[in-house]
Amino acid sequence: MIADYVKPFAYSIPWKSSSVHFGDHRGTQRGLGDEYQGNVPLVDYPDARRMDLRQTLRDPYEQIQVKTFNQNNTSPLFAICDVSSSMQFGGKQRKLDLAMHIAASIAYSAHGMGDLFSFIAYHDHVIEDLTLPLSHHIFHSLEVIDQLAVYRSKLAGSAGIADVPMYLSQHRSLVFWISDFHIPLELIEQTLNAMSAHQVVPIVLWDDREHQKLPQFGFGNLIDPETGLARTMFFRKSLRDQFIEAFNRRREALDRLFVKFDYPALYLQDTFKPEALTNYFEQYISI
Repeated sequence: MIADYVKPFAYSIPWKSSSVHFGDHRGTQRGLGDEYQGNVPLVDYPDARRMDLRQTLRDPYEQIQVKTFNQNNTSPLFAICDVSSSMQFGGKQRKLDLAMHIAASIAYSAHGMGDLFSFIAYHDHVIEDLTLPLSHHIFHSLEVIDQLAVYRSKLAGSAGIADVPMYLSQHRSLVFWISDFHIPLELIEQTLNAMSAHQVVPIVLWDDREHQKLPQFGFGNLIDPETGLARTMFFRKSLRDQFIEAFNRRREALDRLFVKFDYPALYLQDTFKPEALTNYFEQYISI
């Protein structure tokens, strides 16, 4: 049974798929599709249903001409999920629960388009028990993703992202990277370089309670983004403003890095609506 929060969104890929399997994306293989490729002699492509009478009459060699089209094919989709300690943070809900909703919607949307889907979870290393190879098995994918609801990690970092590119397909793929990106910019850049053969969609999960909703005066709990540990601090307006400014500078640095690779980021907090991803593709990913 599919949970109520699992909703599809519309997406597209801006390249021609090299897959040989029939799907909903433009492909490079000759076959059934809407994209006209050209005319060839019937002896080269023996399908009389596509005979082009006009071009046949014009052919100086009097060969029967048939129309050929590029086949619509499938494309691989990957949801890469950060399950490090900082993803345990939550205001209305944990970041990891929000990531679970997003990953499940990606899997469901891929299934609806007939595409292959893979889920990869990591913290200090890639977590094999929470990693699935490419497949069409939607229910198995959702079962694994649902395990994030009870997943807990302490003192776990994000270094495992460096190994994730080895789990990706050799064919160009659509890769959703779900994280709060509280990791060194150098590691993010290294990973993006390693995934440069793919189209990456960075989904940044932040929470207002990390910066905007800190107390102006009084004691408050602060979560260390590296370790996930909480510590109590005495806040005043100037200190709160410093945290807000630090997050603003961090967002600017992330945006510069993502734009450098032509991967605009999608920032989400508190809740996920599939329309946000639909709008993202309409705005940034054009065919």
